[in-house]
Amino acid sequence: MFQRVTIIATLCLVAGTALAGTPVLNARQHNERARIAQGVRSGELTRAETARLVHGQRQLRRMENRARADGEVTAAERARLQRAASVQSRRIFVQKHDAQHRH
Repeated sequence: MFQRVTIIATLCLVAGTALAGTPVLNARQHNERARIAQGVRSGELTRAETARLVHGQRQLRRMENRARADGEVTAAERARLQRAASVQSRRIFVQKHDAQHRH
């Protein structure tokens, strides 16, 4: 009985860790999606700009999925993901504040 409980607890811990992923990055991605949506609503982003930004967000999600594929996101992978998220954040800022507007 104790062995069964230990196995179940271990499996839950492993599954929870794998699903947890990178909560800080997930929060950043949520915030950036909101920033893109706000830019579309306000007309600050053109359709082409929006498409490029959404594509960048998709690439970042793919990077995160590859990092989580083995069940653990290492410190180096986490740092690489944060750098990529910072690049995406900067791209959003630049595109929202350029002279182009949707008409």
